[in-house]
Amino acid sequence: MAVLLHLSPVVLVMAMLVLLRRPPVQAALAGVAGVALLWLADAGAPGLAAFSTALADTAVLFLSTAFVIVPGLGFVILIERMGVNQALSQWVRALGLGPADQVVFIVLGLAPLLEAMTGFGVSLIATVPLLLSLFERRAALRMALAGMAIMPWGTLGLATVIGASLAHVDAAAMASVSALTSAPVFLVLGALSLHLAGERGTRAWALLIGFWLLFVAVLHSISRWLGPEVAGVGAGLAVVLCMLARALRMRRDMQGAARWPRQAWPYPALALAIVLLKLLTLATQWDQRWIVQGAQVAWKPLASPGLALALVLGLLLVRGVGNGVPLAGALANRARRPLLTIFFFLAMSQMMVKAGFLDGLVQLLSELAPSALAPIVALFGALAGYMTGSNVGGNAIFMPAIALLPESSRLLLAAVHNSAAGHAALGSLSIVMLVLGLARTTAQEEGELVRFGFALACINAALVALAALVLGGVGLV
Repeated sequence: MAVLLHLSPVVLVMAMLVLLRRPPVQAALAGVAGVALLWLADAGAPGLAAFSTALADTAVLFLSTAFVIVPGLGFVILIERMGVNQALSQWVRALGLGPADQVVFIVLGLAPLLEAMTGFGVSLIATVPLLLSLFERRAALRMALAGMAIMPWGTLGLATVIGASLAHVDAAAMASVSALTSAPVFLVLGALSLHLAGERGTRAWALLIGFWLLFVAVLHSISRWLGPEVAGVGAGLAVVLCMLARALRMRRDMQGAARWPRQAWPYPALALAIVLLKLLTLATQWDQRWIVQGAQVAWKPLASPGLALALVLGLLLVRGVGNGVPLAGALANRARRPLLTIFFFLAMSQMMVKAGFLDGLVQLLSELAPSALAPIVALFGALAGYMTGSNVGGNAIFMPAIALLPESSRLLLAAVHNSAAGHAALGSLSIVMLVLGLARTTAQEEGELVRFGFALACINAALVALAALVLGGVGLV
């Protein structure tokens, strides 16, 4: 009974999101209010000390999130004004790739690359019109959503970094294991996209498997050695470059068509800034010079990908991009809602942890057999990600409970939660609505795509759980 009472704020959030269909920011605020009421009613740990540590850790986690989201959204606004993603769409069409090559190039290459660099569904601005111009409308909309759901490392791995802090595990280790728990999702969503495009021959499947292996290998390796910030960028870029090399080998007359569009220079500039700052950190350990310490979490601003985003954003402003239209107002409008939502979800999770509200849940989880634990965690992660529409928000709800589990199983279960929340968030209603808005769909198409997105979230959660069982069974993690 006490467990149900302590988890009632989570139930309240679910009810507001699913039954009442309230905006995530309202649901998150209600969750905070619910935890506060329980705490005031002496249902949690007594004393102001626990409350102050919850506030301290919430502040640190929020600052680390905002430092990426604010310059990231500023970058997104300016590249939209430059028409960067439209230029990328035209470039892909000019490559002259075959249908199967186009599917793999977009779903495993271009979409993950753009989403990993920026987040916020920006990849859809390029991929939705591109896919609509290349494939039948119904198939194109589903392929856009499948390609979006492939990359849970959006916004330069922000959710993975925050999730690792909440679970008290190493971010690079969690990212590398997440690449393995997500591996079946990459393959199945790629295969689904090929099927939707009508490409079902042996050559198409061989092409997909080859590039899938490349994608997973690069994602895992970069995550392990450099961290999650550049892993998604590197994996998507590897597929893009290899596909371009393949296209040039097949068609010698494509040198002009394969040239990267000049308007898209901010993307390479951002990738270069990320890599150079990461190498500087590895060489000099300069990130240790400034550490913001909370009660149980710490943040290194000089190691944050927000620094690279801020540098490129400054370069864009110096070059006069967006002159005549105030950036501050547009940025405030775009950033207010996601920042408030994430702040309240982080506050709710930290208050629940410090009050001891998750202890009962952890006790229940610890009593389960190992074969049942991974599927339950995948279900929790997918539910949280789908409800909040955010992989950061999804990790904020249940990831603190993972931190309380035995250390021997914590890394794998943290990766399971991270993968499940990320894939479900990118098939959630907010992402579906973005696709619908870009494609100007009908009411019938809207209903079909919402159901398709929910089915993707369920399938992805099952695939992540299956991967965890295999990894645990063979002792790889």
